Amino acid sequence: MSQALKALDETYRARAIPKGSVRYWSWLFAAATVRAPLLGIYALLAEWNALMDPATEHSAARIKLAWWQEEVRRLAAGVPVHPIGAYLASLPRAGEVDFTPLASSIDAAVTETDGAPLERGTDLVPHACALRAYPLLVASRLASSDLDETSLEECTRALAVADYLSRSIRDYPREVRSGRVPFAVDELLAAGIDNAGLCADHPPAELAGYLQRLRERAARDYAIAAQALPGARRSEQRHLLVLAALGLKQLNRGTPTLESTGMRDMLLAWSTARRAH
Repeated sequence: MSQALKALDETYRARAIPKGSVRYWSWLFAAATVRAPLLGIYALLAEWNALMDPATEHSAARIKLAWWQEEVRRLAAGVPVHPIGAYLASLPRAGEVDFTPLASSIDAAVTETDGAPLERGTDLVPHACALRAYPLLVASRLASSDLDETSLEECTRALAVADYLSRSIRDYPREVRSGRVPFAVDELLAAGIDNAGLCADHPPAELAGYLQRLRERAARDYAIAAQALPGARRSEQRHLLVLAALGLKQLNRGTPTLESTGMRDMLLAWSTARRAH
């Protein structure tokens, strides 16, 4: 793999870290060694998230995701062809990092497009980790070989679950209108929640109670993510702490994860990163 860092095309960069977004603040206040890897991973996630969006035609999304499955294999072999893959392969530690966990991320994205990613509640953690934790782990490994893997995995796992639940709570009306169900099917059945309830303009009591339980779980997982890293590791992984802090704030106020949220979120991100020192 090349040792000369390539520049990431401005189009991909803009999609990776939209100004004012949670991803932007976590990148801006990240440790210097993490910023380049994080930019590349966020660029990948932006491309994949667009294909998972219900507005994207299903067959087109599946064709493009199949191409990305091949690209991840090429990236793992050191011969990517996409500009984002080439950027990641040019990072100084790329030759020492295993990119194959990203194959699970793409598989999870395919499952998302099929419309019911969680048959059982026990599917939540592995699915969320594949979608979000594995890419974040790859970013951290691209930044340094000196990692506390146990605490890092605990942090990213909790963050991934919290983000998945937060997104599902926020977006389920749009998902359901597109024929998708982001929640665990067995949990919906056990709670007596049917399609009519999911499609209702105002959640019936059973659904409202279920959503509140998910919201409480997401809040707990954001708190776990914020506390998982030992003190000596918090500064180098402070982008994860920013993600947890802003994720929890947006969960509580119900705003979209990527919405431009202004000065208050910037100050929260800055103060979170500063405390990590």
